[in-house]
Amino acid sequence: MAAPAVTSEPDIPVPTPSRRRRALPVLVRVAAALAGGGIFYASYPPRTLWYLAPLAFALFAAALRHRSARGGFLYGLCFGLAFTLPLLTWLQSFLGADFGPFPWVGLSFVVSLYMALAGAAMATVSKLRGGPVWMAALFIGSEVLRENFPFDGFPWGKVAFGQPEGLFLPLASIGGTVLLGFAVIVTGAGLTELIARIRAGQRRRALVLPAALLVLPVAAGAASWSLVGTNAEAGTRTVAIIQGNAPDDGINLMYDTPILRRNHIAATEQLAADIKAGKVAKPDIVVWPEVATDLDPDPTDDPELSRAIADVGVPFLIGGRLIQNPTTIQNVVQVWDPNTGPGPRYAKQKLVPFAEFIPLRSISAAVTPFVADTRDMVPGDKPGALPIDNTTVGVAICYEIAYDQVVGDAVRAGATMLAVPTNNAWYGPGEMSYQQLAMSRVSAVEYGRAVAVSATSGVSAVVQPDGSITRQSGLYTAATLVAKVPLRTTATLATRLGAWPEWVASLAGLAALALAVGARLRDRSARSRERTT
Repeated sequence: MAAPAVTSEPDIPVPTPSRRRRALPVLVRVAAALAGGGIFYASYPPRTLWYLAPLAFALFAAALRHRSARGGFLYGLCFGLAFTLPLLTWLQSFLGADFGPFPWVGLSFVVSLYMALAGAAMATVSKLRGGPVWMAALFIGSEVLRENFPFDGFPWGKVAFGQPEGLFLPLASIGGTVLLGFAVIVTGAGLTELIARIRAGQRRRALVLPAALLVLPVAAGAASWSLVGTNAEAGTRTVAIIQGNAPDDGINLMYDTPILRRNHIAATEQLAADIKAGKVAKPDIVVWPEVATDLDPDPTDDPELSRAIADVGVPFLIGGRLIQNPTTIQNVVQVWDPNTGPGPRYAKQKLVPFAEFIPLRSISAAVTPFVADTRDMVPGDKPGALPIDNTTVGVAICYEIAYDQVVGDAVRAGATMLAVPTNNAWYGPGEMSYQQLAMSRVSAVEYGRAVAVSATSGVSAVVQPDGSITRQSGLYTAATLVAKVPLRTTATLATRLGAWPEWVASLAGLAALALAVGARLRDRSARSRERTT
């Protein structure tokens, strides 16, 4: 009888102490990056924990410091996902259960890829003298790239938009969102560098630079409040903001414009009655939200809307869908005078991809049937500076307020106040409306203009030029806000500089990256020569 065959189990590698020792620091850095991203999210509105953002970037910098580009990519991806996944949960409210979590997770992953690329570059420059400066410049450069590419970009979640409170905010009036975000990042990275040098026992002289990078941005922000003007330079205007309300119905509301129209006409009629009863002051301008009605190419053929406006007796900014023909639709804000009727209008320039237009339509149609029921909107190409009531109102529709170019062009075209009509009813009772309101607050300081935010279902608000809120509504309720705002003509330094801070930060970061890569290649070449001799 043959002896039974003896089979041996394949060898299972047992983790060696050296392998565990190598893995532990990686896990610690991953944990630091994840914690940093989570803390960065916690610093964001509606919370007022702005001071957590530098701590978030201190943890991120600690994960990246003196690491390889490959490691930096991993830690940047971890940081990004820990930030964007909770930040963008409102996408689930918009799309509903039928779409599943894939659009939310997919967009979060795409945004996180920009942060991963930034992490790879930041790790590479971290060994350079002044490393925290170049790390901050590269992260800002990644935001500039994300704001513009692809499909007109997605600037949501920029560092600056988490800072509508606190000491750094006045820096927006000097260098816009670039300088504001840079200050937050360099403060955090400077803190990490200072701690690392202290732990390494370096001399006091070596501590001067990181200590300065920690202290100077905070001091500069505090000292810059005197540059933020709030006084009326061209008179004042009393503005009424109409929030007619809408059902919390997510994407289905896209096909129910009539309910938005009914609600906002009813709220306008109530405003007229309150004015006649002496309950509220008669405004100079009334602002409706985004797409609150459909507009005909000949909008004079709308007696119901004309009558509601005439009853109030002042000019309106009407947000609506302009249906030029069955294939051409624009998202517009229309000036409507109670006496002369419709006047100039502004068409939204920065359309929302996969909502107001469908990129790669044939590919998208294979993924979701939603595409078949939509028509692409046509973007505008003119600045949003609308003459109304002997002044000029700068208009940014919905998330256009996140684009420096859109708002800056309107102010440079003569806007003395800003209006942000928006339709947030699609996105549920989560944090989206508060995140967007923070953008308006930062823009108010950046451009030195009061902002009237008119949302279909909230949050509507009156924002002063220093970013403070004097009136604010709740979510999913009808409300009318009436408040006086100053008209200002002074151009902030950020307004005059335009896109220059973006170019300076991006090019400085890229130059530092080139130097760091060159130094690494030279070191590698030198080591190779030593081994061959």
